[in-house]
Amino acid sequence: MPRPVLLTAEIRRQLLANGRHRHSRPDFDPAPVVKLFTSDARATWLITELDPNEPDRAFGLCDLGLGSPELGYVSLADISGVRGCLGLPVERDRWFRSCEAISVHAERARQNGRIAA
Repeated sequence: MPRPVLLTAEIRRQLLANGRHRHSRPDFDPAPVVKLFTSDARATWLITELDPNEPDRAFGLCDLGLGSPELGYVSLADISGVRGCLGLPVERDRWFRSCEAISVHAERARQNGRIAA
């Protein structure tokens, strides 16, 4: 079964632009660009950027549904391969929009033990 396409061309452009910006400003704290999730499990990813030198490498808030969300890098190929308990693939939340910095989402997720975006 082919892996689902998680990022549109426009989303990918924004994520790469954010990745280039991080290289020049390590204190960069952008809002998440995209939310990925499993509809039949509790995993959620709020992605802020892609590494321009390694565009499969994404950065964001990762929550595998185990009660300990964290900021870090993740492979888009790995996310694409995730399946929930019913075998459903990861989806992109087409309605997700955020004006809050990823640090705000991370703090809230740590307090709640999960991403609630």
